[in-house]
Amino acid sequence: MKSLPVLLLTSLAMIPCGLSLQADDPSPPAGMKLVYSHDFEDRSLTRYEPTDSSAWQLTEQNGNHVAALIKRNSDFKPRFRSPFNRTLIRDLQLSTFVMDIRLQSTIPDYGHRDLCLFFGWQDNEHLYYVHFGKQTDDHANQIFIVNNEPRKKISARTTSGTPWTDNWHRARIARNAETGEIKVYFDDMQNPVMTAIDKTFDKGRLGFGSFDDIGNFDDVRIYAP
Repeated sequence: MKSLPVLLLTSLAMIPCGLSLQADDPSPPAGMKLVYSHDFEDRSLTRYEPTDSSAWQLTEQNGNHVAALIKRNSDFKPRFRSPFNRTLIRDLQLSTFVMDIRLQSTIPDYGHRDLCLFFGWQDNEHLYYVHFGKQTDDHANQIFIVNNEPRKKISARTTSGTPWTDNWHRARIARNAETGEIKVYFDDMQNPVMTAIDKTFDKGRLGFGSFDDIGNFDDVRIYAP
């Protein structure tokens, strides 16, 4: 799972239909192709723009390199209530896409254990994000929008919480910008754990991080029409 090439697209069309996802299949979803891949084996974080560079480092696990978020209390303080630790892919903006990533929470277990994925980022006051929180409430384990005000959940459906362990997990966001459909997956790539419909932001940047926890990230793959 460490040999995919990096591909770049300068212009991307939207697809009107829903996204067809295959369980446990790293091949492109139907109607999509790989536009970004990074496994950190180049031993570099230069492809990313962090809100706090001191919070991130490259870490090796048994010969495998990963991006490690190592700092809970970030120097970045967003204007509106939203995750403190973010790192965004440089020079990539997408509307309709599928983002796959492996992620590992490295903080001792507690009720608000979390990691986050970001998409549709316009600026620090306008973005979407997914919060994978261990316990669900109006501010945890939801799909959120930040639109010039503190984050607000837009999830139509979620679960009772993300079943974090100390092991690696798989996550996926599938977004159709034309319909506004957003589906989020965790380990089970057949059945979404969260869904939403929102068209507020179209094309935007993507990334990963946490609200105020630590963790590791690897094998980023992004597909688009």
